[in-house]
Amino acid sequence: MGWKTLDDMELAGKRVLTRVDINVPMHDGQVTDATRIEKIAPTVRDILAAGGTPILLAHFGRPKGERLDGMSLRHLVPALEQYLSVPVLFVADCVGPAAAAAIGAAQTGQVVLLENTRFYKDEEKNDTDFADQLAALGDIYCNDAFSAAHRAHASTEGVARRLPACAGRLMQAELSALEAALATPKRPVVAVVGGAKVSTKLELLGNLVAKVDYLVIGGGMANTFLAALGVDVGKSLAEHDMTGTATEIMAKAAGENCKIILPRDVVVALKFAANAANETVTADACPADAMILDAGPESVAQITDVFKSAKTLIWNGPLGAFEIEPFDRATNAAAAVAAQLSQLGDLISVAGGGDTVAALNKAEAANKFTYISTAGGAFLEWMEGKTLPGVAALNQ
Repeated sequence: MGWKTLDDMELAGKRVLTRVDINVPMHDGQVTDATRIEKIAPTVRDILAAGGTPILLAHFGRPKGERLDGMSLRHLVPALEQYLSVPVLFVADCVGPAAAAAIGAAQTGQVVLLENTRFYKDEEKNDTDFADQLAALGDIYCNDAFSAAHRAHASTEGVARRLPACAGRLMQAELSALEAALATPKRPVVAVVGGAKVSTKLELLGNLVAKVDYLVIGGGMANTFLAALGVDVGKSLAEHDMTGTATEIMAKAAGENCKIILPRDVVVALKFAANAANETVTADACPADAMILDAGPESVAQITDVFKSAKTLIWNGPLGAFEIEPFDRATNAAAAVAAQLSQLGDLISVAGGGDTVAALNKAEAANKFTYISTAGGAFLEWMEGKTLPGVAALNQ
């Protein structure tokens, strides 16, 4: 851990530029899911409690350097005040005299919200002058937006190199969980990687086989690996042009003493539809006119046995077509076991990625995992072994 936290900083009387992710869904001017706002509350409260003034930096949507009222952060003020339980002073700019004046006039216990950083094209360019202007507004920089840490933008990377910098509580929790899962994990380590395509997770798979003891492959990806082993997968979703790559990954895994777990049995159907007629067959017995839509009970038993022998679990992607019944059964069953082991303290479980969070929520298991990351792209890039600019800037 080369980064500092709020506990390492002297915050009293300081202007704390705090990068947050409050890019929340809205409808008719109302926030429809305030999860991201709720998650920044601990950081804001701790800065206030220490006598600092939180100055929120954030983006909203993709205005591409234009001032668009529909993407103004002023629309979020009511929700922020509701969930932060403090007055929020909105400033219609994120740099310049107006921003400086508003910050200077902020009263104790008040939060300052600066306008959408992406109203300036220089934000995404990580322009040095723009980063200087942002940095001039604060004494300390706090990054609480892990979800944006894979972007080398002025508000995520540039400012961190110009001010004393630290991680906020959400960033701290995210980094601690990921370091525990991949950097210094308790072994054995098992990773579950599912989803539709091998091609979108090549770097992820290549990195994981060198770091984990077991790699469970599910979803459409598993079909590509089965096809690489010469199995006829019928009309299943599979990337037949990627079978050579799948073979290479299996060879690399063997060289790294990583055991790849593929389905032993599968649930097949003639059509992709809710409650479609289906049957369970061995993985090598998919009818030519059918498609594999889920892993079968033997596969789930194998996977959960691996969970029970492991100390650390990293999960990204479902085991089947979890969106529709009954093809959510494998994901639900495996998630339930992982959740139970986590609650007993026998397993450290970290999961992330949009479909993953949705699948674990559907299985009513998400709140029992050790840590659930909602960071999306940043979570994947971390798992791929990439350096995240926003995190690297905190390590200086």
